[in-house]
Amino acid sequence: MPIQLDRRSFLAGSAGLIALHPFSVQAAANQVHLRLMETTDLHVHVFPYDYYADKPRDTVGLARTASIVKDIRAEATNSLLLDNGDFLQGNPMGDYIAYERGMKEGDSHPVITAMNTVGFDASTLGNHEFNYGLDFLMKSLSGASFPVVCANIAKQTGATPRDDTTLLPPYVLLERSLTDGAGNSHPIKIGLIGFVPPQVMNWDRRHLEGNVQARDILETARAYVPEMKEKGADIIIALSHSGIGSADEAEGMENASVPLAAVEGIDAIMTGHSHLVFPSSKYADFAGVDADKGTIHGKPATMGGYWGSHLGLIDLMLERDGSGWRVAGHASEARPISKRNEDRSVSALVDSQQSVLDSVQADHDATLAYVRRAVGKTDAPLHSYFALVADDPSVQIVSIAQTWYIGQMLKGTEHEGLPILSAAAPFKAGGRGGPEYYTDVPKGDVAIKNVADLYLYPNTVRAVRVTGQQVKDWLERSAGMFNQVEPGKADQVLLNPSFPSYNFDVIDGVTYKIDLSQPSRFGTKGEVINAEASRITGLQFNGQPMDMAAEFIIATNNYRASGGGSFPGAMGDTIVFEGPDTNRDVIVRYIVEKGTISPRADANWSFAPLPGTSVLFDTGPKAADYADAVPGVTITPAGDGPDGFARFRIDL
Repeated sequence: MPIQLDRRSFLAGSAGLIALHPFSVQAAANQVHLRLMETTDLHVHVFPYDYYADKPRDTVGLARTASIVKDIRAEATNSLLLDNGDFLQGNPMGDYIAYERGMKEGDSHPVITAMNTVGFDASTLGNHEFNYGLDFLMKSLSGASFPVVCANIAKQTGATPRDDTTLLPPYVLLERSLTDGAGNSHPIKIGLIGFVPPQVMNWDRRHLEGNVQARDILETARAYVPEMKEKGADIIIALSHSGIGSADEAEGMENASVPLAAVEGIDAIMTGHSHLVFPSSKYADFAGVDADKGTIHGKPATMGGYWGSHLGLIDLMLERDGSGWRVAGHASEARPISKRNEDRSVSALVDSQQSVLDSVQADHDATLAYVRRAVGKTDAPLHSYFALVADDPSVQIVSIAQTWYIGQMLKGTEHEGLPILSAAAPFKAGGRGGPEYYTDVPKGDVAIKNVADLYLYPNTVRAVRVTGQQVKDWLERSAGMFNQVEPGKADQVLLNPSFPSYNFDVIDGVTYKIDLSQPSRFGTKGEVINAEASRITGLQFNGQPMDMAAEFIIATNNYRASGGGSFPGAMGDTIVFEGPDTNRDVIVRYIVEKGTISPRADANWSFAPLPGTSVLFDTGPKAADYADAVPGVTITPAGDGPDGFARFRIDL
């Protein structure tokens, strides 16, 4: 059995307990200490920069991660640097290269250039590598000075995976010379095999269908790992662009890293895809996983966050075993490039490596110019001044883009043909952010950086399958945004200040009214406080009363679909599609494809009439420019609000 290490000690064979400096290991004459370093889900983040917000960001960037790599290489006698996929797409630099500059034969993709500069030993593909098509992928990879492997994507499939004609080499055997504790060199063959979620065939159907096929990760591993052993692999490391999920094997698993680690012959596993960190308490209760020791089925594993936020690190103590090598001890960790302070500010833990910045400076500058200029137009202003009191254009464009995307993603699935609704909430809607904290994009050009105004968070798209009753209950939860009002009374306060705007979901694709005379069914945290209350009235789909037993797809985001906000129908058990794309990227793609967008609010929801009743709400002063053009409601100025806000009145 391999000896398990914590992060301060190293047990190695009969050598006993040896104190471990965080950056060095004492190995015996027949022992080799090998440090495996992992990046994953870089998504073209080379610079520590947020292109959407157009400002530096200390939590991201391969240039920062490279500084940790440099330090570890200086300390370690033997090391390998591996990437676990999703490097080619995911921020505006990736889109700039794909849509603007292009990739001609002989061109170098900036993230590949940066990876060459850092000195990677190998990589595998992630699902996002296919987003721009196979021709773009292969031209980009041609510039890599390191091997890229992927075992379960085939141009032609045979009777077994070993009979496939794979798109890339399924694995590589790196022949290295490692130095033992006595200073002697030993040859070793290190096998690296790569896997990508087979769901790419759905996510990127338009690029892949008819060109390649995807195999099950576990089926493929069980075929190739013995072959790697036959060809002399001393140790085998799985580059699994697949999350840490269920321990129970199922055909076509997206997050297959737990059963993959159990495959005989695999000695260590690099994971990714989930944009999380391992080891971490996030995985404390997962079957087959020891989050404290950093193991999956007893084998060392790591997941290095995303966007360069962490460097995954596995220490292996390898011991000569006859003519071969065995893993005698191991430790795992994930080292961050930044830390969050008690006041929620962020401090960088490392500086950028200048050579990495220099290698892609020209493309960084070109990307800045790209995000600052128009990628499309809007024929109506995009603002959120009235997003909490009326159907709103800034929420509407998010809903339209989500519906467009999910419609494509569900083609060819069992869910195709179900009506698609879309849930979106206003993020920039004043509150604690102050009277300037609103989306405000004027009619005309839309730049990529404007999308950050429309969608603040790096959420990913999800779809849930719900009933008509769950649609109504979802809306009842949203309606907790409003205070109950007394009919016939003037100038009552409308908005509940303890209800966050990001939990005020508007569902597009249905029509409905909100009866403010009724109490809210739910409290601010989603708890039921009035079980019989019903604020949602006149709920219709396609002009007909909602069939409560009918089924619908709701396009939303990962936070909401997984239970964020505690919405009925969105507690994690109704998810039918987990998109690989961020909601921001989907909005950008939609704008680029359409050229000119028409995000006019269609007043699909409004307040139920209450004669003789009026309510007051506060918003940004610039709302006055748009107050006359809000559909479905009559809004009039009502003086100044507190702290620089403007007050408005709605006659119900």
